[in-house]
Amino acid sequence: MEKAYELFQKLPDDLKREVIDYIEFLLEKKAKKKHGQLKLTWRGALGELRNKYSSVELQHKALEWWG
Repeated sequence: MEKAYELFQKLPDDLKREVIDYIEFLLEKKAKKKHGQLKLTWRGALGELRNKYSSVELQHKALEWWG
């Protein structure tokens, strides 16, 4: 960590700001990963429409319904 701090101190101010921005980005990215995996509780929700529409038609209908 000392080496990283020494290198950071040698940077001009504009590059220091970029490093800080990147560190903040990495922290946000890590925080988002902690939310867990995507749950597929919606899977099969359109099952009753299976015989009425093809899978492609269902995709188009879903887009229409979402607005």
